[in-house]
Amino acid sequence: MTNTETPKSLPDWDLSHLYADAGAPELEDDLQWAAERSKAFRDAYEGRLAELDGETLGKAIGEYEQIAERLHKAMSFAQLLFAGDVENPENGRFYQTLAERITVISTETLFFTLELNRIDDAVLAAQLKETGAANYAPWVRDVRVFRPHQLSDEAEKLLHEKSVTGRAAWTRLFDETMASLRFDVDGKELSLSETLNLLSDKDGSAREKAAKALGAVLTENLRLFGLITNTLAKDKEIEDEWRNFERPVSSRNLGNFVEDEVVEALVGSVRDAYPNLAHRYYGLKAKWFGADKLDYWDRNAPLPEDSDRRYSWDEARDLVLEAYGAFDSNIAAIAKRFFDERWIDAAPRAGKDSGAFAHPTVPSAHPYILLNFHGKARDVMTLAHELGHGVHQVLAAGQGALMSDTPLTLAETASVFGEMLTFRALLKAETEPARKRILIAGKVEDMLNTVVRQIAFHEFERRVHDERKSGEMSTDRLSEIWMDVQTESLGPALRLDDNYRSFWAYIPHFIHSPFYVYAYAFGDCLVNSLYDVFAQGHSGFQAKYTEMLSAGGTMWHKEILAPFGLNAADPAFWGRGLSMVSGFIDELEGMETGGS
Repeated sequence: MTNTETPKSLPDWDLSHLYADAGAPELEDDLQWAAERSKAFRDAYEGRLAELDGETLGKAIGEYEQIAERLHKAMSFAQLLFAGDVENPENGRFYQTLAERITVISTETLFFTLELNRIDDAVLAAQLKETGAANYAPWVRDVRVFRPHQLSDEAEKLLHEKSVTGRAAWTRLFDETMASLRFDVDGKELSLSETLNLLSDKDGSAREKAAKALGAVLTENLRLFGLITNTLAKDKEIEDEWRNFERPVSSRNLGNFVEDEVVEALVGSVRDAYPNLAHRYYGLKAKWFGADKLDYWDRNAPLPEDSDRRYSWDEARDLVLEAYGAFDSNIAAIAKRFFDERWIDAAPRAGKDSGAFAHPTVPSAHPYILLNFHGKARDVMTLAHELGHGVHQVLAAGQGALMSDTPLTLAETASVFGEMLTFRALLKAETEPARKRILIAGKVEDMLNTVVRQIAFHEFERRVHDERKSGEMSTDRLSEIWMDVQTESLGPALRLDDNYRSFWAYIPHFIHSPFYVYAYAFGDCLVNSLYDVFAQGHSGFQAKYTEMLSAGGTMWHKEILAPFGLNAADPAFWGRGLSMVSGFIDELEGMETGGS
């Protein structure tokens, strides 16, 4: 923010596009409608799916989709309301109560996908030849991917109904605890978002104080975070064993429709590149700071010559929209709607979710974006990132409630591409060498955070879930694993002390979505390769790109990338993506020696 800009001047979202408030009669009407339709649906179709012709099966899937959309709309509203003020007990109560009601309602339709998976392949193939069912063929394909891991109807129902008192309850405890924590920095009680923001402050003293406050408070609460981590890891182990998944990551890979070998190739390629990427860059940054090593609180510090320029909200909006517009006017027009129609909540405030996300809600409505805008260059990039998600979600909405969701491996494509467009626009406009170096260094750090850091997170999760099988882990052991993976990934130029040992505890992805994190690295490397194709003047790139985003979840990564001549199963694919990061570091080293 500028010196004159306050959180009150930043936009907040208008959730009335979904419902006026938690007590809106339209919300109750939707729940009642869904409850009645779900019971009628079960009466009409349970035990009969294999007997239906293709047209009738298509009609049944359409009815299932309508019920799912109505329930997802209600749940999306509760999630957004909760994220806007996690500390408000009424929001938490409403969120939990609604989740419980929706779980009961959706139990009526749980039979549908279970029974769909039991249809003989030949029978289903005949059904899918008819127009009605054929429209939903991609969704049916994705549902049946999980056939080998499906349990009995009774077991599936039990897991479904207990989810609100299991994983969801522990996740809510984590979120509410994190939102309530306060960090004493120079006598000021700061939220997690405000404290993390200080880690990229121009003032080294402020960075150090924020880091030490963060470590101290996390350590004070480490017993609780250790309990949550251990419980959820054990919960996952039990379900994975029942479902016969080979490894803890396997269920995530299956949900992402990506082969285990592709993920292993990605992880292996990034880990092999640690010395050429993170180790090399942080060694270079330490030299810029006149030191042999950087303290961990200086990892994301502005460069010494950085003026710590702040961007107003209007400047950030214009920068991103202009970058999007230079690429494609239609995509920019979609992005502009987020600002014009109040689909964004940008102001940092106490109790608000400390992160950033784009929530797709449902196709009949529109996405919403949450972020915490402090006016830094990284906040501009976060805006570009989340708008990419939002544009993707708007374009994919045409696939309907069942097929608009994109696998996580592709979900980061438009977001990271939007960041790259914005960065390239800023870099192209910059003529001053010192400022150009600042921009490139900032981009390298963002890419290291997206690729190297996320793969280190993945390795932390892998080791924790593997070791948890032998018994509950102490917080000391969790911290040891954290320090191991951080030391390996960040390299010898980063000084990590005991205060840093507790930093694993605030990473929300470990709690919300186990093994989500590699999707960031997947997306970044994919986009680097994709951007390279674009930069080389690939014919019809914009049209193919829009078509790719509009496909939603109807195609897997091989089909999505084929029009661009890319293949994620090829080991060279990951090298191509990582070469863009190393190329930026080469450029920075050239500036260091006077090469540019």
